[in-house]
Amino acid sequence: MRVLVTGCAGLLGANFCEYLLENIDNIEIIGVDDLSGGYIENVDKRVKFLKTNLTDKMDQKIIEKEFKDGYIDYIFAFAAIACEGLSPFIRQYTFINNAVANAFLINCGIKYKIKRFVYTSSMAVYGKGQVPFSEDLVPNPIDTYGIAKYACEMDLKVAYDQHGLEYCIIRPHNVYGKYQNIWDPYRNVLGIWMYNALHNKPFTIYGDGEQTRAFSYIDDILPCLWKAAIKDSAKNEIVNVGGMKHISLNDAKDILSKITNHNDYVYLEKRHEVKHAWSTYQKSIDILDYKETVTLEKGLQLMWDWVKTCPDREKQYWKEYELDTNIYSYWKV
Repeated sequence: MRVLVTGCAGLLGANFCEYLLENIDNIEIIGVDDLSGGYIENVDKRVKFLKTNLTDKMDQKIIEKEFKDGYIDYIFAFAAIACEGLSPFIRQYTFINNAVANAFLINCGIKYKIKRFVYTSSMAVYGKGQVPFSEDLVPNPIDTYGIAKYACEMDLKVAYDQHGLEYCIIRPHNVYGKYQNIWDPYRNVLGIWMYNALHNKPFTIYGDGEQTRAFSYIDDILPCLWKAAIKDSAKNEIVNVGGMKHISLNDAKDILSKITNHNDYVYLEKRHEVKHAWSTYQKSIDILDYKETVTLEKGLQLMWDWVKTCPDREKQYWKEYELDTNIYSYWKV
């Protein structure tokens, strides 16, 4: 069996490749990543790694050659520019690297008749609405990232209606753990805080900290990603995965403070974001056998133990925004 995994050097992709190699017999993985947000050290040596960009025409030929050289059963599309709050200030970049990149993969899936396309979307597609967000809600994204993700979802539905390409859309819920990019100051609040704890800097909280989120430890969602590809019940479904318990950022900060022994924090100007965002999870249990086995306290301890072993990389600040109108003071170049 051969599968294509994009974003194979990042949090979802790197952990998922390891999961497949340890749990699925006779599997060959072609991993794609441009290393803009992930690191080569995260990629298992058993993965056939292609350092390629999904939007580059020459790189697309390299990727498509893998389809021509041997049948690929499933595409797992994890690659994304996942800076949700930053996305309104890098609109073109966000659409090109999310929606346009995914369109190339959909073309390959149709052309080479793969069995199913598993796409990791985002809770960002829900936008503002009544919590908990359920899969039957009409999406109402409030930022460019969420709009681009929703566009990909709609494109997959059209690809099935017109060409018969099976899909399963996963909407993960604030996933954290090993291989998270803690050097990116624009996303992954838990990773940002851990980086700050390592460097004796305050935890940064945007607004009053009463935003509610639900977090999911990476190991708990990995089996669901595989079952999204192989289970008949997952065909053409949209499924929220993870996040059974929601918590305020203030409370999450207090838990991490105890684990890191770091209690310095600062409140900064609020961002344009959804105040309360957490989802239903029953569908993930019914269709993908989701089980939440790792508490936030345990998961944060596991991630912190990993973070302390990481090299001391520099933060990856955006050098030039497409738009700096109304950009937050803490992101100004």
